[in-house]
Amino acid sequence: MFHDGRLSIADTFENGFNSPAEEWLPEGLENLLAAQAIFPLVAQFEMAGNPKENEVAGAVQNRMDYAWPILTDRVRHIPEYTKAFAAAYDHINGPQDITIADIANALSAFMIFEWTSLDSPFDAYLNGDLTALTQAQRAGMDLFFGAAGCAGCHSGPLMSDQGFHALGLPPFGPGRTRRFDPMVRDVGRMGESDALEDAYAFRTPMLRNVALTAPYGHNGAYPTLDGIVRHHLNPEQALAQWQPEVAALPEVPWLAAIDFMVWQDPREMARQRAAVQVQPTVLSDAEVDAIVQFLHALTGQSARDGLFGIPDAVPSGLPVDHAQRP
Repeated sequence: MFHDGRLSIADTFENGFNSPAEEWLPEGLENLLAAQAIFPLVAQFEMAGNPKENEVAGAVQNRMDYAWPILTDRVRHIPEYTKAFAAAYDHINGPQDITIADIANALSAFMIFEWTSLDSPFDAYLNGDLTALTQAQRAGMDLFFGAAGCAGCHSGPLMSDQGFHALGLPPFGPGRTRRFDPMVRDVGRMGESDALEDAYAFRTPMLRNVALTAPYGHNGAYPTLDGIVRHHLNPEQALAQWQPEVAALPEVPWLAAIDFMVWQDPREMARQRAAVQVQPTVLSDAEVDAIVQFLHALTGQSARDGLFGIPDAVPSGLPVDHAQRP
């Protein structure tokens, strides 16, 4: 899980997972998705914030697992959540029984139910409905699994080999810079493995419902499917031609000056170009469009709408964003 694979099923720390929490990962997590669910809660740039802003971020600064009891306590003090947990889990009889693992397992169960999607046009085609794909989508499918070579990495039920590949995606921002790196750079899998051969390699993204998940690339370098497909066809050329405005970043003046500092380091950029593992493939504009059309055929209606859908309100009383997907 994550673009650099820093969370995986392993017995590295004798708790079933290799994770940023190391030996302090809570016990009782049911699966990898449950383990993943608790890390955004304590991530500075996702939910936790900066150390002096709130008690959660302050606790994380001392040690990651110090924050989870604080968050658990907040859930325990919301009566509706307490009732829901008691109804869902036999071992929970009151607020004191709820743990961060229970919260993570509930999040995992929800995500698996809500976003498992097997009702795309591509699924219908695989199940025998030969009319489910348009002519252009079928042409794109043939290219995807044939001459374009996409399936070399995007394979299997989720259309990902779960491996790590260096594509020379345009770098910006600090990314997952290692603590001891002397410069701002996004080193990819090497940040987790410390293996030089993993430099600038990122996990192959799953392609189901990919049309709903713009922007593309581990850092969102391309806002469109057309852009990221064309990058794959010739990474070195695409990197040379890419301009910062392509990323369509929001205007944040105090970040703008440092976002693209890496481009001022010719040696670092040369290292990133040298790491590219993809050989150029020549396709026509019509063939690229066909592949994009096929990628749209991977969108399931259940993923677009959700099964539970967006609730009118949540027990915490926090505001709910009712914006619908396009």
